[in-house]
Amino acid sequence: MAAGFSALGVWQVHRRIWKLGLIAQIDSRIHAPPVAAPAPGAWPSVDAAHDAYRRVRVAGMFLNDRTTLVQALTELGAGYWVITPLQTAAGFTVLINRGFVPPGRPDMIGRGEGPDAPACEVTGLLRVSEPKGGFLRRNDPGANLWYSRDIGAIARARHLQNVAPYFIDATASPRDEGGPVGGLTVVDLPNNHLVYLLTWFSLAAMSVGGAVLVVRDAWRARTSRDRALVARSVLNSKTIGEC
Repeated sequence: MAAGFSALGVWQVHRRIWKLGLIAQIDSRIHAPPVAAPAPGAWPSVDAAHDAYRRVRVAGMFLNDRTTLVQALTELGAGYWVITPLQTAAGFTVLINRGFVPPGRPDMIGRGEGPDAPACEVTGLLRVSEPKGGFLRRNDPGANLWYSRDIGAIARARHLQNVAPYFIDATASPRDEGGPVGGLTVVDLPNNHLVYLLTWFSLAAMSVGGAVLVVRDAWRARTSRDRALVARSVLNSKTIGEC
């Protein structure tokens, strides 16, 4: 048991080193100057491990008539993420999470702008797709109910072509004041590995301590038994001699 608990503790040491490195990488991406959003040639290499939360920028025109509302729970309360396709000058489309709107505020969504909105530049954090849906709730494109930002499903439902395999969380609203509230991305990477490793090493120490107590008690019991046998042998010898 001690060996097993120690192995788990060593594993958590390595996990903690990995997690601290990941947190440092993501923090550097978030605060780095924005770079151009990956173009189609770079899409095969885009993944969460190397690109999530990277600051990027992209320019183009919003296709406001193809906006999708995804249910959201933020520091501002429950509401919706406003996901609008951006047609870039390079010819591909990227989904932009323009920000949060509360329920019952269609004036903040901007659907009425039509597909020919003025060109703009968006700066934000690159995010990977969130397929299928949320916890115990699956996306239902037919009913237009969305619980996660599933790029593939949204692209199919909105008849979009050549869509980037990532979306961008806008760090600030690309619209005037009164539009969706951007910059609400939560970057929270739990790092409980120190607690875990202390727990496993403590259990290993307790196992060793328990083993010591068991061996000590067994040794004491055996010693007492040996002494009793010796004493009985001596007593028997005296009795025989007296007889």
